[in-house]
Amino acid sequence: MRTLAIGDIHGGLSSLTQIIDRAKVRSDDSLIFLGDYVDGWSEAAQVIQYLIELSKTNTCVFIKGNHDVWCEQWLASGIVNDVWFKHGGKETIESYDGFSKDQKLKHLDFFESMPLYHIDTENRLFVHAGFTSMYGVEKEIDIRNFYFDRTLWEMALTMDKHIKKDSKIYPNRLKHYSEIYIGHTPTINFGEDKPMNCGNVWNVDTGATFTGKLSAIDIDTKAIFQSDKVMDLYPDELGRNKK
Repeated sequence: MRTLAIGDIHGGLSSLTQIIDRAKVRSDDSLIFLGDYVDGWSEAAQVIQYLIELSKTNTCVFIKGNHDVWCEQWLASGIVNDVWFKHGGKETIESYDGFSKDQKLKHLDFFESMPLYHIDTENRLFVHAGFTSMYGVEKEIDIRNFYFDRTLWEMALTMDKHIKKDSKIYPNRLKHYSEIYIGHTPTINFGEDKPMNCGNVWNVDTGATFTGKLSAIDIDTKAIFQSDKVMDLYPDELGRNKK
């Protein structure tokens, strides 16, 4: 039995199926997805359908990301958020061509059921972006931080790697959890094409929506599995994706 944390997919069904195949995922593996399933490449609706089916065979946790919030709002109301439309929403809307009203309602149910964070039995936290409260996620005042915050990762990046968790200067925000797994901020922004570890924070978003790959990490062994560069899987769509 393994638990894999999987980074931001952004409509790349081909990269998702590659990860499942390359990691040799079995039915007794647990999968924790860190959000942003849609917006970017052309198969957003197909990614959601695949994940719904996957949840029937595997224990899955689907964390909600900021792009998922926007897509959920559109599915619920039909209202198109202008910012969302310019940052992948157009491609997501197009991917729903041919989906029936009932199928869209099932996808809406799927989005609505997504938690904003997950804490496992080993006190590991999984959240799309971050949080700001020094007292932990339960004390977070603005829930939008769970899918928009970048300060947690920025703080982790600046930490001296020699600072121990029991040190007085170790950030209180990080002390609540044995490990923290996030997405949202692509590691390729920092010249890294694999998941990055700073302090007790692991960033698993390796830029699948841009020039990077989709990544998964075994949270116990830290084995990493990656797709091809997603842009190579969708060569006819280059140049149109933004985050």
